[in-house]
Amino acid sequence: MDKRKKEDKITNIIICGVGGQGILLASDILCTAAFLTGYDVKKSEIHGMAQRGGSVITHVRFGRKIYSPLVEEGNADFILAFEKLEALRYSYFLKKDCRIIVNDLQLPPLSVLTGEKEYPDNVIKILKTLGKVDVIQAHDIALRLGNVRVTNVVLLGSLSRYLNFPENIWIDALKENVKPQYQDLNIKAFELGKAAV
Repeated sequence: MDKRKKEDKITNIIICGVGGQGILLASDILCTAAFLTGYDVKKSEIHGMAQRGGSVITHVRFGRKIYSPLVEEGNADFILAFEKLEALRYSYFLKKDCRIIVNDLQLPPLSVLTGEKEYPDNVIKILKTLGKVDVIQAHDIALRLGNVRVTNVVLLGSLSRYLNFPENIWIDALKENVKPQYQDLNIKAFELGKAAV
């Protein structure tokens, strides 16, 4: 790939999960890191029934120049999924040779809880037919740190392994988006997530 094509490359990322998992904060940190690295950045959020544990998705795009915040179907380089079934729900965004980073967590949707449908037991197997999959024990890592709310930052740490942003930029982005009293915890979560890949 010549230098010009590399400079013009746009990275498309889908972040998905259910309401209350910190998806919006993760996308804010990612956007801040991309911006501090010198990229043009656009983001779009779809909250759904976030307050009731409904599906939440954000689109993040960065590159030399971005005109639209929405990732087109079949164009996502990455899906960062906070729950297994949500990765499958939004898999139509994936392009060939994509990377799927998925939290090894099962949060059944309402249709499963009411007995209307069954939670599929082969989600990871299906995902592996769609792209390269990293299954991250992010929930367990966050529990070991004593705060399940940092699961989102653990997953962001895993994603960071594939993005060419300097380490200090990630730390600055975390500090810009996280309250001072939680910064050390989130930095540790980020580092453990990075090591989990």
